Formats: sequence, C-alpha cells, structure tokens
Amino acid sequence: MATRVFRMREPAEREAGIEAAVAALAAGGLVGLPTETVYGLAADATSGRAVARIYDAKGRPSFNPLISHVESLEAAERHGVFGPAARRLAEAFWPGPLTLVVPRRPGSPIADLATAGLDTVGLRVPGNQVARALLARFGRPVAAPSANRSGRISPTSAEDVVAELGERVDVVLDDGPTPVGVESAIVACLGDDLQLLRPGGVARADLERVAGMPLLSGSAGADPERPLAPGLLASHYAPHARVRLDATGVEPGEALLAFGPAPPPGEPVAMRNLSPSGDLAEAAANLFRHLRELDAAGAAGIAVVPIPAEGLGEAIRDRLARAAAPRPAT
Repeated sequence: MATRVFRMREPAEREAGIEAAVAALAAGGLVGLPTETVYGLAADATSGRAVARIYDAKGRPSFNPLISHVESLEAAERHGVFGPAARRLAEAFWPGPLTLVVPRRPGSPIADLATAGLDTVGLRVPGNQVARALLARFGRPVAAPSANRSGRISPTSAEDVVAELGERVDVVLDDGPTPVGVESAIVACLGDDLQLLRPGGVARADLERVAGMPLLSGSAGADPERPLAPGLLASHYAPHARVRLDATGVEPGEALLAFGPAPPPGEPVAMRNLSPSGDLAEAAANLFRHLRELDAAGAAGIAVVPIPAEGLGEAIRDRLARAAAPRPAT
C-alpha cells in the first residue's frame, strides 16, 4: 500500500492525519512523525513487533536503543525514575529537544526491544504540536528514531522521509521543515553525575545551569557495542560522499559546506552555506538538508569549513564528526 501523506498545516487534513496515524500505530504500523528536531519513524513503543518494524525499515543494529516519546512529564514518570536533577531538566526543557536517560521504572510496558534490553530508558516530550496531539490521542509511548536508513542523513522534511523509506512507512504527517534541525540533546541521569551522551538541540551551558552541576562528556566506561542512547555509533549521519572536516580550501571534485560570510577559495562542484551570517541556530536547522543536497550533487567528497564549538556548534560538530568517521564494512 502506498504511503499516505497528510499536510498538517491544512485544516482539512489535520484531523484526518491524526486519525490515520493513530490507526496505523494501533495496528503495529509506522508513522513519519514531525518533531521540532528531525522527523521520526514512530511505532508503538509497547509492542515488540511494532518496534521490530522500525529496526527492519531502518536497517538499524538491534543493540542501539530507541527514544520513547510521551506527551508530558507525568506520562514519562510512568516509565522512568526521575531524580532531582532529571526532574529539574525535564521541567525546564520539556516540551523540547532534550532526551533524558533514566532508570527504567519496574512495570513499564515499553518493550525490551525498544530499550535494547537495558535497565534504562530514554524519554522525551517533543515540542512539536502535531507530535504531542498524536501522543495524547494514542495514549501510549511512541518509539521514534530519525526516519532514515540507519547511519544516513537525518530527515528534516516529510519529503526526506518518503525519499529515504518509501512504502516502509504507512503514514507521514507533513508539518513542514523542522525548526531545530539537529536531534535532541541526550543526558544520562543515572547516578550522582550527569553525562551529556549526545550534544543536541539544547546547549550544554543551558543544561548545566539548570542542573546545577557540570555535565560529563560522552559515556566513559560504556560498552561501545551497546550504547545507552541513539546516535552514539562512531559512523552516523553519513552521506555517500566522504566528508572532510575543518577544510580551509576546496579540493578538485569536492562540494563545499560553508559557514559564515567568507567561504574558502576554490571551485566546488556545489556549495551550500549553513549560515552566511554565522548564526549557529540557522546552521543547525540547515545542516542535514544541506548535506543531503550536496550529496545529491554527485561529488566524491564534501569539504566542511571549521564550525565554532560553542552553543549549538557542539552538536553540529558532533554530527559532522560522525558523518566523517570511517564507515563500517558492509
């Protein structure tokens, strides 16, 4: 059956889209879900069979856990145990682009396959109104990794979802381009210390201010083959073209991903500028779309100019570093 796409900014299609998405989820199907970060590939998180469809559609390693999306902090507390720091972060940044990894609450119906068998769970309350309306109507947590093939560029529009996954998705809710453009920040709240597992849509400084403590970086001591959260594999967000970071010039046959008012010299096959004015929020919103467009230009490589590391630049640099990492053998 062909994928049904509903344009959620059209009043006549909004209610029909929510109803179709709820029906698809209840039947164990997959929904292309808009969020403020990227589009997600949503399935009923309480159904192992439905979650398995996500892994199959994405070609995703089964050890990589999924984020479960819920409509409120109250709903999240039915599935995770929130200590004081986790609660402060949730109250400050939810709804919004923050995922909290907390101890899984005994009795939570979230499927073991969604947590990759871990005794922790990643939870998020998305800021997108369409997503929250669907979650409220469905009444159960929804697992929703980015709606792309595993390791590929994340989708920031409904068109990206259809291009990546086609008829693997039953329903796509088209709410226009995503405003944040990089995935949620992920913070593990599992003991006395907090760890920023993945930089994302909330800057580290803002997280630390609310938490009242510094955030450790990465997942020190964790098994790299069994990550605590999505997006932690070394090679991820990858275009087909090789990616060269911190470029000060363009080599023959390369496309250019620029930032700021003065792109480096050279004659790129194609060029996109993340933000001619040097605005990191604009750059984050444009990142995956520009990578996708440059990849479509057919260049052998993509040269990426240096990106500042402060604020959202940390998340942008993280995604680009994973895009540039050596690819696993296939």
